[in-house]
Amino acid sequence: MSLMPGDGEPSESRGAERVSPAAAPGRVTFNRFELNRILNLYGRQVAAGEWRDYAIDFLKDRAVFSIFRRSSEMPLYRIEKNPRLARKQGAYSVISATGHILRRGHELDRVLLVIDRKLSLV
Repeated sequence: MSLMPGDGEPSESRGAERVSPAAAPGRVTFNRFELNRILNLYGRQVAAGEWRDYAIDFLKDRAVFSIFRRSSEMPLYRIEKNPRLARKQGAYSVISATGHILRRGHELDRVLLVIDRKLSLV
C-alpha cells in the first residue's frame, strides 16, 4: 500500500507540507496588540512567582490563552477571544478554573483588570 503526501505519520512531516497559521483560513487569532498585552500581564505574574506556564490555541470559533500555575494542572485562567460575541457581550472573556466567566467585555484591557492585580499605595 502506498502512502500519499499527508497520509504518513505526523512526526514525519516535511517542511513543504506544513501549514502556517496565516495560510489556514477561518481560524481566530490574537493580533499583535492583544498578544502583547496578554504577555505583559503574564510576564509580571511569572516574575511575581504566581504563574509558570501558558498555552495558546487558535480554533475555528475562538482563540484561547490558557494560564497555568504548573504545567501538569488545569489552567487557572483562560483568556478567550470569540468574535461571534463581539456585538453582544463582547469578544473577550476571562474564565476561571471552575468554568465561571469572571469578566466579559469589548475591550481587552478592561477585561484583564479582573486578574491584573496591581499594588496600590494607601
